[in-house]
Formats: sequence, structure tokens, C-alpha cells
Amino acid sequence: MSAKPCPSRSLRFVLPHPPSVNHYWRRVGQRTLISREGRRFRREVCAILAGEKTEPLTGRLEVVIEICPPDRRRRDLDNVQKALLDALEHGGAYEDDSQIDRIVIERGEVVPSGRSSVEIRERRA
Repeated sequence: MSAKPCPSRSLRFVLPHPPSVNHYWRRVGQRTLISREGRRFRREVCAILAGEKTEPLTGRLEVVIEICPPDRRRRDLDNVQKALLDALEHGGAYEDDSQIDRIVIERGEVVPSGRSSVEIRERRA
């Protein structure tokens, strides 16, 4: 009798379009804080994950992201990862973003208000 591999868990979410790293942080005197826009985005993501009753993934992870921008302006895909990954951690999708070993990100079509489609999978050993 051979042992069957454990199925890996995964989570899927459709989230708002994240703020870029250029809009995520604000300097206030000597301190660097998450901006009002960044805090709003984080609250929205946390509410979505809470509504899904998300249980955090605990193993090594890979994240597949499709960013659908709200318009055709030039944007760097790597500028939206920080806000998105931090919000997912804060919302309880995983314990810490240091669990992520692989990130795949691609640009999708333009959609009104923008959106992010995210799949988080536990990696098999």
C-alpha cells in the first residue's frame, strides 16, 4: 500500500486594486507610516478575508496574482506587491509573508476601478 500525498491547501480571492508602493507609505516627521489610502486598502482586504472566514496557511507558499488596472496609464507591476502581500498577511491569509517562496504576477485587462485576483497555494515538499 503506497502513501497518498496530502493535498495542498489553497485560497483564492478577488480584491480591490492595491495602491502602488509610491502611495502606500507617508513620511510624518521622522516616522514612515502607511498612508490613508494604504490603510483603507488593508481594511477592505481584511473585511473580504473575514467574510470568507479565512484560516491562515502555515507552510511554504506560492502566490499567483493577476492585476487588472483601472485604466491604461503606465504602471510597474512590482509596485503593487507590497501593499497586496502585507494586506493578505494582516487579514490572516498566512502567518507571515516570509513563508512565500514563489510569486507570479501578471497584468490583466483594464477593468473599471481595477481589481486583483490572487491564489495562494501551499507548496508540496
